[in-house]
Amino acid sequence: MKLKENLVFLGMMGSGKSSIGSLVAKKLKLNFVDIDKEIENNLNLTIKKIFEIKGEDYFRKTEEQTTLKKLKLTSTVISLGGGAFTNTNIRKEVLKNHLSFWLNWNNDILLNRIKNSKKRPIAISATDAELIDLIKKRSNIYSKALYEIKCDNLTKGEIVNKIIEIYETN
Repeated sequence: MKLKENLVFLGMMGSGKSSIGSLVAKKLKLNFVDIDKEIENNLNLTIKKIFEIKGEDYFRKTEEQTTLKKLKLTSTVISLGGGAFTNTNIRKEVLKNHLSFWLNWNNDILLNRIKNSKKRPIAISATDAELIDLIKKRSNIYSKALYEIKCDNLTKGEIVNKIIEIYETN
């Protein structure tokens, strides 16, 4: 890769950052890091438990430290947590030195995926209206990514190929 160090995936919870990221990494023969999994492994707790026991502020501080550390790696595909890109320090680093991809889906698809998961602490007690509001707020920030991939009508394979095509022309 020339100018940009890593491929970084961002988007709402349920957007496929981890599954798409790992497929891209495998195809490009690069390492893959899922920030949420890193945090869970380091603390030996699920994200949900971290929120319950230590609170969101603690989680966000840990997320920032972990993410900034992992962004120092090279030739790595990194999947950010859903809220990570809202952190100014993480966002500045990603935009300055990495190839960023926003996996964008329509609200209905995201809503279904989020509601069907019991492991997303922010979404567990949220109403549909609150989740739509969160999607809108975060989308304004996600839109700063270098590339937006509109995923609605694409298969996983098509999304992966589109990302690899962009990567190979950089």
